[in-house]
Amino acid sequence: MSGSPPDPEALLRRVEWTVLRRLDGLLQGDYRTLFRGFGLDLAELREYQYHDDVRRIDWNVTARLQTPYVREYHEDREVTAWFLLDASPSMDFGSAGRKRDLLQAFVAVLARLLTRRGNRVGALLYGERLDTVIPARGGRRHVLEILHRLGSRPARERAAPTDLGEFLRAALKFLERRALVFLVSDFISAPGWDRPLAALAVRHECVAVRLYDPLEMEIPDVGLVLVQDAESGEQLWVDTADRAFRRRFAALAARREERLRAGLRAAGVDALEIATGDDLVEALARFAAMRKLRDRRLGGALASGARISP
Repeated sequence: MSGSPPDPEALLRRVEWTVLRRLDGLLQGDYRTLFRGFGLDLAELREYQYHDDVRRIDWNVTARLQTPYVREYHEDREVTAWFLLDASPSMDFGSAGRKRDLLQAFVAVLARLLTRRGNRVGALLYGERLDTVIPARGGRRHVLEILHRLGSRPARERAAPTDLGEFLRAALKFLERRALVFLVSDFISAPGWDRPLAALAVRHECVAVRLYDPLEMEIPDVGLVLVQDAESGEQLWVDTADRAFRRRFAALAARREERLRAGLRAAGVDALEIATGDDLVEALARFAAMRKLRDRRLGGALASGARISP
């Protein structure tokens, strides 16, 4: 599905006047639910001790090691955030807006949220490989530069299959200092990305942001349609009126979802899922609420001596 890229200035202005104001109201300034260690720098990980603040528990490490661990922080004046952005051809698809446009809106919101508090943001872009590095800098003008670089990438009719594992391994070599990392992708990729993502999460604070379109889960009955693979360019006529075909498609999509969630669990990262057509503010607020609720529940389980499962 093709479409004109949004104007960076217009997109950022809309984000500042509507999205960020709503987000401020919903979160009431509590951005630590979105960014653990926001305004802080990790000093060390150590085992939990009696009287430690349960809010400092690293639940991903705790689940992997089956022993409670807490994060020790020291104050840091500046946070550096990196956006690892999947700009492969499959991101051009969308029935209620393109995934690529959703990616740009997400970057605009989070980058401006960070830079208006004096922090720096950078981006690594993936087409068929890590092909673009936008150094981490601060300020509104730099956010516009990132949005412009994203929007000006030419559409490609075909490309090699996406390999997020290769992208993450390259990012791991590039990102030497600890940072806040957002991996934004539809995760339509060759398998094997979970291990390099887990390695990245050991060194950095990582959030996986999965963008998807409802038509990737279930195809409606719209008769005979021509479909095209976004990356190989291969075309095929399919009869969506065939119930057996729709059931097979839904079953394959369900298995793909199971593999994706298993990979994210194995990597030990939090995941935010956003569909084309979703309200971005509501999605971010749900993510923040999920983190709060999980921390309260796991904190209660720890206090009662219950076994912590991954």
